[in-house]
Amino acid sequence: MLSPESAAVVRATLPAVGGALDEITARFYGTMFAEHPALLDGLFDRGDQAGVRQRLALAGSIAGFAQALLADPDARPDTLLSRIAHKHAALGITEDQYTVVHKYLFRAIGDVLGAAVTPEVAAAWDEVYWLMAGALIAREARLYQEAEVDPRKPWRRWTVVERREETADVVSFSLRPADDGPLPKARAGQYVGVRVRMPDGIHQTRQYSLSNAPGGRLRRITVKRMAGLADAPGGEVSGQLHRTVRAGDELTLSAPFGDVVLDDCDAPLLLVSAGIGCTPMVGMLEHLAATGSSRQVRVLHADRSPADHALRADTRRLVGQLAHASAEFWYEEDADGEPGSHRGLMDLDARDLPADAQVYLCGSVPFMRGVRARLLQAGVPARHIRYEVFGPDLRLARAEG
Repeated sequence: MLSPESAAVVRATLPAVGGALDEITARFYGTMFAEHPALLDGLFDRGDQAGVRQRLALAGSIAGFAQALLADPDARPDTLLSRIAHKHAALGITEDQYTVVHKYLFRAIGDVLGAAVTPEVAAAWDEVYWLMAGALIAREARLYQEAEVDPRKPWRRWTVVERREETADVVSFSLRPADDGPLPKARAGQYVGVRVRMPDGIHQTRQYSLSNAPGGRLRRITVKRMAGLADAPGGEVSGQLHRTVRAGDELTLSAPFGDVVLDDCDAPLLLVSAGIGCTPMVGMLEHLAATGSSRQVRVLHADRSPADHALRADTRRLVGQLAHASAEFWYEEDADGEPGSHRGLMDLDARDLPADAQVYLCGSVPFMRGVRARLLQAGVPARHIRYEVFGPDLRLARAEG
């Protein structure tokens, strides 16, 4: 609970603090990494640090949490906190690291805002920070306990059983535990952290969805080689995996985490994806097929072309194994004329979308925002729409918190 005194101060200072958060977080990261360079070894992605995405994520999460507390001092933005906690667990974040972040974040606030940070202002925002940190620490402790993971030793070695080229830029790796021990528990829709040693000796970690059913003796991840963006270089981890990893090699993985998981109800199911966002959807489809599900399932996917559509044959095969499933694909280029294949961008206006469907989205944030808006217009309740956001961009999650 945020105290009434602190709530008044936070409400009065939120515009100033919020307007300066980008500068604050830039100074925070620069100072923290200068004094603790080891934090870049596995915990923070260098590609994200090269641009503004990580700063926006931190700034957005703090501002979103503060706004939620002002709206209701007893509230907790569950979607935002759950999303962050699962991603932290996949990185092996520990409680003591929140103290390090606090030290450098509040030093940066003082440096940027100067005399405006009175003792009362500092105390109020300190309260916000520790309310958020405490909620995350508690959630992460539960996640580690449920996954039977020691957060001080969160990683496990896995052997690559098969490497399969899906498209020119996408490859799948099937894996089994290198120690031949039991597989950790997983649910369809979850992801794992993959920790890779780069040529300069620094470890980098990215999260990849499980693209097969969570049962059986193998786990599969499907990795797209990420091109550079305007504010960041190309993906280091995906590039390294594509260049160097072959059958017989070993990878370092976290236990499965992620809160966007397939539910167990009988409601119609709508799986909507774009690009590499198909990976958790295929994992869900394989789970449904493996369990003999009789649910009504519709798969809607958008991609550049059939040649760029990863796991396309798997999707067709799995849909064919389900009694009440169908699939439609949209391609910007070169639609192949197969049934259910369309040329152009995904068009939901002509689709009869069931208002009682449980919906899962995965793709770029603009794509998901557009689809979500169309689903809401069709009468699908917001609580029935779930989505996965990879990378540091949690703004969509904040909007739903």
